[in-house]
Amino acid sequence: EAVPYFYEPFLEAFDPELRKQLGVWYTPSEVVRYMVARVDRALKDDLDIPEGLAAENVYVLDPCCGTGAYLAEVLRRIAANLEGQGLGALAGARVKHAAMERVFGFEIMPAPFVVAHLQVGLTMQALDAPLADDGEERPGVFLTNALTGWEPHTTKPLPFPELEEERDRAGRVKQDTPILVILGNPPYNGFAGMAVDEERELSDAYRTTKKVRRPEGQGLNDLYVRFFRMAERRIAEKTGQGVVCFISNYSWLDGLSFTGMRERYLEAFDAVRIDCLNGDKYKTGKVAPDGTPDPSIFSTAGDPVGIQVGTAIAALVRKADHAPAERIGFRHLWGQAKRETLVETAEAEPDTLYADVSLLLPLGLPFVRTAVSEGWFDWPALPDLFPVSFPGVQTKRDSFLIDVDLDRLKKRMGDYFDPALSHEEIARRYPGAMKSSSGFETGGRRPNLSAAAQRYLHRLGLGVEDLFHHVLATLHDPAYREANAGALRMEWPRIPLPGWPAPGNADVPPASIRSALPPAPAGGTPALPGEDPACEGHEPTEESAFPGNAGVSPASEQGSASPDKETHEAAEALGRSAARGRQLAALLDPDTPVPGVTTGALRPEVAAIAVPATTDGRNMTGDDFALTAGWSHVGAGGAVMPGQGHAAERALTPEERAALSHTLPVLGATTFDVYLNHRAFWRNVPAAVWNYKLGGYQILKKWLSYRERGILDRPLHPEEVRRFAETARRIAAVLAVTT
Repeated sequence: EAVPYFYEPFLEAFDPELRKQLGVWYTPSEVVRYMVARVDRALKDDLDIPEGLAAENVYVLDPCCGTGAYLAEVLRRIAANLEGQGLGALAGARVKHAAMERVFGFEIMPAPFVVAHLQVGLTMQALDAPLADDGEERPGVFLTNALTGWEPHTTKPLPFPELEEERDRAGRVKQDTPILVILGNPPYNGFAGMAVDEERELSDAYRTTKKVRRPEGQGLNDLYVRFFRMAERRIAEKTGQGVVCFISNYSWLDGLSFTGMRERYLEAFDAVRIDCLNGDKYKTGKVAPDGTPDPSIFSTAGDPVGIQVGTAIAALVRKADHAPAERIGFRHLWGQAKRETLVETAEAEPDTLYADVSLLLPLGLPFVRTAVSEGWFDWPALPDLFPVSFPGVQTKRDSFLIDVDLDRLKKRMGDYFDPALSHEEIARRYPGAMKSSSGFETGGRRPNLSAAAQRYLHRLGLGVEDLFHHVLATLHDPAYREANAGALRMEWPRIPLPGWPAPGNADVPPASIRSALPPAPAGGTPALPGEDPACEGHEPTEESAFPGNAGVSPASEQGSASPDKETHEAAEALGRSAARGRQLAALLDPDTPVPGVTTGALRPEVAAIAVPATTDGRNMTGDDFALTAGWSHVGAGGAVMPGQGHAAERALTPEERAALSHTLPVLGATTFDVYLNHRAFWRNVPAAVWNYKLGGYQILKKWLSYRERGILDRPLHPEEVRRFAETARRIAAVLAVTT
C-alpha cells in the first residue's frame, strides 16, 4: 500500500515538467478499489461471466499502469473471487498464472515501470503466490507506448536485445490477445512531444459525426482521448465484447469538442455508466451545490488542491449480442466524502446508483444531466433574431472609426448617421466606410434583424429596440439562466418570445422535439422577465407570466382566444420585459446617469452601499487615495496579475440593515469593507454586490486590480473613488431588478 505514495513525489522532484505535461497523478486507493469492483460486477452481470475477473478467458489491460495500483487490485480481486471454489492450495497457482498471462500493464516511463514490477511482486507475496526470484517468472508489465503497435508492422532493430524482447512481448499482447477489460487512469494533458502517425490519428474517428453536431474546439487533442479511442477500438472492434473503465478529465462528458466521441460510444457500447466526481475549479469553483467544499478526488494532505479540472469515472460495456445504448446511467458525487462514498457503493446494483440521462441530440448528446427548459428548442436562437455577430471589436475600418481628434471623429459619425446624406456622398467623403466585407454589407443603414424577427415585430407593432431590450432582460434573468444553465454552455442562447413564431414565419418553425427533453420541474418553468411595477408605468398582472416559457400559446391551444387578443397580450408582455431591459441597459452603462442610483437624491438602500470612509472617521486626504492593499502586481512580461487585496467580511450593522430593508433578501445578510489601504475603505459592499460577475469576472475586484498605485504610478482621483461606489450601487440595482 505504501509503494504508490513514493512515485508521484519522486517525479515531482525529479522532473516536474514531465509530470505536468503527462498529467501524472497517483490514483487514490479508494478509486482503484471501486473501479475494479465495478468492472468485476459488469463482467458477472452484463457479460454473464460468473467468475468475473477470476475467469480464465478474462484478459485485463491497464494501458497506463504507472506504479501498478490497478494491477495489484485486480490480482487481489481475482484471489477473492477464487475463494469458495474449493481450490485450497491451488489458488496461489491460479493467481500467479493470472499475473503472468492474463493481467497486463503498459507503461511508457521507466521509473514507474520499475515500481509497478515491485508492487505486483509484493502483492503476489502477500497473496502467498510469490514469483520466482530467478527471472523466469515475471508479471505482464511491459515498457511500451500503449497507443501504438496494435497492428502488424515492420519494426526497426533496437540497440539492446532486452529492449527488442520487451517490445515483442508487448506486441504479442497488443496483436494476439483477446483483451476483455481495459481500465486505468490515463494521462490527462496534451503531451507536447512528437507523436507517430498511428498515435496522432487515434482521435480522427471522433472528428466526424452522423447526426450530432460537428465537434468544435481543440479538446480532442488531449492525450486521454487517444487512450479512450485505443480502448474503444480494442473492445468494440477487435474483441467484440468487454468493459472499458477509465477515470479521466470529465470535459468529454458535455464539451462541444467531443460530440462525435459521445455519438460513437452510444453506437459502440450497450451500457454507459458515469460517476461524476466534480471537483472542478472552472465550472464550480470547487464548491458543491450546498456551498460546502468540493475538492478534487485527487486531493491529498500533501497536495490539498489536487487537479484543477473535474473528473469522472466512465464504465463502458459492450456485449457479444450488441445493441446500441439508449440511455446513460449517471450520478453526481460532491463534497469531501467522495472516496468513502465510492467504497460504500462499490458492490451496489447499477440500477440503485444511477439515474437515466436524456439524450439531447441538438445539444451534442451530453452525458450529464443538462439544465434546459421544456420549451428551449421552440424558442429562436439569437442568430435567428440578430443574424450578424462578431467575436469582438473588428479593426478593418480603423481609419474611419478611430481618430486622435474627438471633434473630427464626431463629425464623421454624425455624417454617417445623417439620413440627409446619400450612400454615394458618404462613399465620396469616406471611401473606407462604404466598402463591403465579410459579415458587413454596405448599401443601407438598417437594423441587424432577421426577416422572421421583422415580421414578428411588425405584427406586434413594436420596434427592434423593444426586442433588443427584451433579450437583455432575458439574459440577465437568474431564473432563466438557472433553468437553462446546461444549454447555455452548449449553444447560442434561445430567447422566449410571446406569440412566436408569428404567422408566416415558416422559415423559423418550432423544433418540436420536446419528447426528448426531461420533464419540467415542479411548479413550472420561470415566466418571462419583465414583471416590475416600476417599469414604464406597467402594472404586473397574472396574465403576464407565460407558463412553460414558450410565450402566449397559439390560438389553436387557447380555445376562444382570438388572434387579435393573442397579439395584444404578446405585445404587452414583450413591452413589460423591454421596459425592464431598458432599466438594465441604463444601469449597465457606466456613462448613463440613473436617478436615485447615481444622481439626484439617492434611494436610502442605495446611498448606504460602498460609502467612502476612513478608520478614524475623518475625510480622505493625501495618501488615503492611494490603492495599496495588494489588489494586483506586475507579473512576467509586464502583465497585470490580480492579488488578494483586503476585503473584510462582516455582519451588517443595525443601521445598515434598516437602510437596506427590503433589498436584504437580494443583497444578503453579510457585507464587506473593501480597503484602498490601511486607512481608507469603502464601507458596506454587500456580499452579493462584491461577488457579482459578468463574463466570468468579479466586476469590482477586476476594477481594483488595474488601479493599484504600482500599476497607475499615482493615487486614485476622487472621481475614481466615487466611480467605484457608483459601480457597486449600479450592481445592487441590477440585482434588485433581476431577482
